[in-house]
Amino acid sequence: MKILIVTGGDVEPAFAAGFLKTYGAFHVIAVDGGLKAAEGLGLMPDAVVGDFDTVSIEALDCYKKMGIHIEVHKPEKDCTDTELALLYALSLPEVSQIVILGGLGRRFDHAMGNVQILFHALKQKVPCCMVDSYNRISLLEGTAEIERSKTWGRYISLIPFTEQVKGVTLTGFKYPLTKAVLMSGNSLGISNELLEERGRIEVEEGILVYIESRD
Repeated sequence: MKILIVTGGDVEPAFAAGFLKTYGAFHVIAVDGGLKAAEGLGLMPDAVVGDFDTVSIEALDCYKKMGIHIEVHKPEKDCTDTELALLYALSLPEVSQIVILGGLGRRFDHAMGNVQILFHALKQKVPCCMVDSYNRISLLEGTAEIERSKTWGRYISLIPFTEQVKGVTLTGFKYPLTKAVLMSGNSLGISNELLEERGRIEVEEGILVYIESRD
């Protein structure tokens, strides 16, 4: 089952509408203020999660009457609404993929936090990424095959998620690496590009933030 999490960050309607046409059938989880974005895209949520500090009681009552699953959390909590939604998504049966829409935006603290929570999905070996019109972001460990025709944009950046990422080998890239060590505190992995139609990333130890970007 594919899951789409719509959060309260920036959701560009034109981009989102185009993306949804290619994503296929999905289970929708709206996160608090993400309800407005979901409605604007014509999406009926299967579940709604959050503290609802930006949603009216009337709107919630309406969704309850339609039988939609609603998780209400107190505003004073240890997790963001998006993290709670991701944890709920991971608790569902037969989850094959999760995409977070609206996880990036003007609140840089929330954007950084949302990158961190991708670790929940990585631990459960569920493919999970955040997307907007310029970026697709996920976590990577082990080996990945990359096809240039399917990347989000021209640039591919690899940023250490763990303090050190050892044995990084890049094949088919403009800037290849062989068993390199990427460490927090430097920008070695920023703005690489694929030279060949297919590329390969190998990681012996550690986790990378994998970012495909376009200007």
